[in-house]
Amino acid sequence: MKLHHLLAGLFVAAAALAAPAQAQQSYPSRPIKLVVPFPPGGTTDVLARTIADPLGKLLRQSVVVENRSGAAGRIGSEFVIRAEPDGYTLGIATVSSHAVTPVVYDNISYDVTRDLVAITRLASVPNVLTISPKVPATDMQSFIALLKSQPGHYAYGSAGAGSEANMMGELFKLSTGTEMMHVPYRGSSPALQDALGGQIAAVFDNLPSSLPFIRNGDLKALAVAYPQRLEALPDVPTFAEAGVPEVNDASWFGLVAPKGTPDEIVQRIYEAVRQVLAMPDVKERLAGFSAVPVGNPPREFAAELAAEIDKQRQTAQRAHINLK
Repeated sequence: MKLHHLLAGLFVAAAALAAPAQAQQSYPSRPIKLVVPFPPGGTTDVLARTIADPLGKLLRQSVVVENRSGAAGRIGSEFVIRAEPDGYTLGIATVSSHAVTPVVYDNISYDVTRDLVAITRLASVPNVLTISPKVPATDMQSFIALLKSQPGHYAYGSAGAGSEANMMGELFKLSTGTEMMHVPYRGSSPALQDALGGQIAAVFDNLPSSLPFIRNGDLKALAVAYPQRLEALPDVPTFAEAGVPEVNDASWFGLVAPKGTPDEIVQRIYEAVRQVLAMPDVKERLAGFSAVPVGNPPREFAAELAAEIDKQRQTAQRAHINLK
């Protein structure tokens, strides 16, 4: 082999080894798109906008929030999956869009664990069960007894068919041996309004949207889904304390990227997000809508995401939920 051929080969090999390090050092060199799979104004959108600005300042590039809503989160999820895996398109993952939707709809064209890279769980948010003031129950046990005394007579509302709240309601029924009719709404707000008026008996929901009604005494909270009682509702037991431990899982929001995004870039984003979540003003804003920052490592979040999908698949199968 001629000397110049040997040197050329060595140069190519050295360049290939240096490429990941160079990519990490030069990233990011242009604005980053943060895709929210739901409309503006909801908890997912507010959380994304809470971290976007400080994250952009740390990375010295703008982080632009882009809402791509529709089809129970599928439109936004597919957009991220099909993007170039270069770190410039990231997505917000939720229980509904990335764990429930993939197992209850039969026309999903992607696999979350195969087609996305988990970066970190951004935050956890408690879930809650509230009942109408017209329901003659005072706590979880009396509510369960009431449902068992009149199977199918009462109805619960959720933010929509195939939503996390819908799955929570079905898991509650399976766990307690009760029967309630499910009334799906377009979001939790109309469900809460109908509970206030007594048209439905109960609502399963993320805590942020229900909390004002609980604090005003308009709706009664029977239990929160969280590892421990909340400072905001110290008198409300967890589902585990109330005797329904299967329903005690909180909701979460995570950060994902297209499969193939370089490990070095994933690590860079993860480290920056951890710094953002530790900022006092960010923690304060998250606490304002009952969100607790997490920031766990990519591998840990990937395992959590896979476990959540498996749990939701089991619930969907047990409750015979299959949507078109």
